[in-house]
Amino acid sequence: MRRAALIDVVRSPFGKGREGGALSSEHPVDLYAKVIRALVERQDIDPNLIEDVITGCVLQVGEQAGNIGRQAALAAGLPESVPALTLDRKCGSAQQAIDSAAQGIIAGAYDVAIAGGVEMMSVVPMKMNRMGKDSEGPIFRERYPDGLVHQGIAAERIAARWQLGREELDRFSLMSHHKAAADQEAVKKDIVPIRLSDGGLVDRDEGIRAESNLEKMMSLRTAFENEEMKNRFPEISWSVTAASSSQVSDGAAACLLVEEKTAARLNLSPRAYLTHFAVTGDDPLMMLTGVIPATRKILKRAGLSIDDLEAYEVSEAFASVPLAWEKELRADPERLNVFGGAIAIGHPVGASGGRLVANLLRALESGQGQYGLVTMCESGGMANASLFEKA
Repeated sequence: MRRAALIDVVRSPFGKGREGGALSSEHPVDLYAKVIRALVERQDIDPNLIEDVITGCVLQVGEQAGNIGRQAALAAGLPESVPALTLDRKCGSAQQAIDSAAQGIIAGAYDVAIAGGVEMMSVVPMKMNRMGKDSEGPIFRERYPDGLVHQGIAAERIAARWQLGREELDRFSLMSHHKAAADQEAVKKDIVPIRLSDGGLVDRDEGIRAESNLEKMMSLRTAFENEEMKNRFPEISWSVTAASSSQVSDGAAACLLVEEKTAARLNLSPRAYLTHFAVTGDDPLMMLTGVIPATRKILKRAGLSIDDLEAYEVSEAFASVPLAWEKELRADPERLNVFGGAIAIGHPVGASGGRLVANLLRALESGQGQYGLVTMCESGGMANASLFEKA
């Protein structure tokens, strides 16, 4: 049986996804290309062996249009014979790219692949591909007459259903910043410093606020409260703020995946193996709860329980998502997002899956257990789950 070995994963620092952010002067193609090039050089692999570059990117318009994976592969100096695919599974795009590369290796489609993602939200803002209120189509509206909701409303609905109060959300968010701040030295293993055109160097995540405190967080106004949604969802208590939401960010990530026997022949040392995969849909009006059935689905496939996992990375789109997941799965909070998450580090939507994988690998390597999980909530009520076995 063929196995997909994850040899390495690297990423850029994550910058604030706005004008003046640390990476905002970069072109998305260039940013991703620098990460790909660093990955290839770090592993000293012959680029002629790479058989595909699979890339997650959500906002495939403007500077990110035209199969950005192919453009970045060429910009990185890979041979013209190396093809590329760019895909969109919303916030799970990079994770889906990694899963697809691993699945291709297991199936025998190729032996060596790069997978990852890129998103420059300062350059290509979210609003550039956001559907208008009545743009889903009349048949869709027959099924959902009022349309879908903003993810922030979904986060509020999750907080209401799982009885997560304002203080619990803010405490979790504060802990995300503190964990990420404590990890800033160790995470350098994953980060490719980015040299800017003006000569500046970006070598650390921009959004981490080590000085955050609970009092300041709890003083913030709620971010999504409005009369229309108050009438539509009277159960919401309105607790989600900017502090308990993921940060809009710029960033890129890339993984090298190689078939197990090929890795041995090339003297490449696997860090982990991708063993099981799951993707699922869930209630699109709850939007972000798919991580729960996706986790149950993958654990059933693997014949494991939540207690068999050394660590789990659950997307911090909003604090209510991992907290609801934790309660529903009865998971150990000490194993959840041990180096912080998107609330602190940032969420360049097409690239975040690569960062979650990088953090999970370091958590596995620092622990005694064998298995780890990455799961990502996605717009439209979807989620990916990936199971990793430590090499």
